[in-house]
Amino acid sequence: MGLTALSEQTALVTGAGQRIGRAIALALAAEGARLVLHYRDSAAQADALRQELLASGAEAFTLRADLAVAADRDSLVPRAADLAGGLDLLVNSAAGFPPSRLETLTLDEITSNVEVNAWAPFVLCRAFREVVGRGRIVNLLDTRVTGYDWGHVGYLLSKQMLAALTRMLALDFAPEITVNAVAPGLILPPPGQEDSYLEALIHTVPLHKHGDAEDIAAAVVFLLRSDFITGATLFVDGGRHLREYGHG
Repeated sequence: MGLTALSEQTALVTGAGQRIGRAIALALAAEGARLVLHYRDSAAQADALRQELLASGAEAFTLRADLAVAADRDSLVPRAADLAGGLDLLVNSAAGFPPSRLETLTLDEITSNVEVNAWAPFVLCRAFREVVGRGRIVNLLDTRVTGYDWGHVGYLLSKQMLAALTRMLALDFAPEITVNAVAPGLILPPPGQEDSYLEALIHTVPLHKHGDAEDIAAAVVFLLRSDFITGATLFVDGGRHLREYGHG
């Protein structure tokens, strides 16, 4: 298996302004990559990250797009390539995580989750092939794609769709483009929750601890460097997915 250096390569990272997306951007910059930092509402965070990267000697750009708006998602990859003078890597990190339950689930809830969490990454992947034609893609899934999430049903269905699309795209895009996925487990508390949220769930993780955003970023970097892995999902969850299936 070959590992390719990421220096001098340019990556578009969606949802790069905060949380896991931010950690991925920092890790790629540490590898020498140039960054296009996508954001929707976190303009201040994205600009602060850009300034941090510039101060460290990295090259970075910011680009806004609402992935729930067709014109924005359809134009994001071409705009990023124009802004940065080309692209080599795509990381689909941006996602919504709204609550929904089986007993009240609506078609609109399913549709809105799929639009942002599955359709938008698919559109960006397809545009990446059309505009760039070669390179590497990593999609962010969720360890619960092997099981259930009773409190976020629409979200779970959208991530399961993205998992299937990842495998299909890996076949369709080969050999010019590799397409893989990382499935985070207990990494960060949901927005608005404290760290106690993680502590209360450590018993569900075989390794009896939670991870951090840097664990996910390291896995993304590994897959982006590999020239002989495609169609794979790397679970970074302390083994939690082994218990998720059939239980949720």
